[in-house]
Amino acid sequence: MSHLNYNHLYYFWMVCKQGSVTKAADALFLAPQTVTGQIRALEDRLKGRLTKRVGRQIEPTELGQMVFKYADKMFDLSYQMLDRINYTQRDNQLFEVGVADALSKRLVSQVLLEGMPDDQRIHFSCFESTHEMLLEQLSQHKLDMILSDCPVDSTQSPGLYSKKLGESGMSFFCSDKLSESTFPACIEDYKLLVPSRRSAMGRKLHQWFDQQGITPNILGEFDDSALMKAFSSYQQSMFIAPSNYADELKESCQVHEVKRVSDISEEYYVIFAERMIMHPSVTRICEADFSRLFV
Repeated sequence: MSHLNYNHLYYFWMVCKQGSVTKAADALFLAPQTVTGQIRALEDRLKGRLTKRVGRQIEPTELGQMVFKYADKMFDLSYQMLDRINYTQRDNQLFEVGVADALSKRLVSQVLLEGMPDDQRIHFSCFESTHEMLLEQLSQHKLDMILSDCPVDSTQSPGLYSKKLGESGMSFFCSDKLSESTFPACIEDYKLLVPSRRSAMGRKLHQWFDQQGITPNILGEFDDSALMKAFSSYQQSMFIAPSNYADELKESCQVHEVKRVSDISEEYYVIFAERMIMHPSVTRICEADFSRLFV
């Protein structure tokens, strides 16, 4: 039996991972026709069909499922090998982290610093995006870890796991000094700066508005929490942020804490891939005690 062309096998594996030839071609920087031709060559080599079309999706046949299982183990091991080489051969250990853009950056930085080795020989590379986009990057071995405001659904993202690091209480802040007794009715008197509805905090906040019978007057929705705070200088505005930022926000943004709300909290999760060789900084973060950071 002639030697197997592993490029053909890799293209087939990518199509199964991506769910379509077009997405796989984009990830591989190839034309869809090239990917299709390579899979046909593999089918000729294995003497059987590997894929079938179900609606708009491409799914493996019975033979394809068996081939994919072996390919998945092979290419996962190859990525782990490259990870291990990357960890050990650089002067400064590269640590590539995805951060959900809705998270508070101060807490994110404190979590990441727990991953620093004792000799401080590390090179952080942080990438901000949505939770969904980061999961895709992690599943493709383009990131070592994700920090997000919601856990991963392992049924939808097999091989990915999450651990809750903690949660932070939230407070409403305002450009005016208000009495707690006017809360929450006073919210309707101000323009609101709120997290995007696409974020876990944004969804929680809108549910809380509904429960309180409040009709918010929203000035802006933000994916980036830092940008939201930058808008806080706008007069007659109100926004929500972690309660343990209160002293810092009062000084830097010249705002007042109106009320701490126990019903709303921002959760922090670390998400990682199950691999034989895990990045040492991921291990340090997973084993660290962050209770001091969260109130």
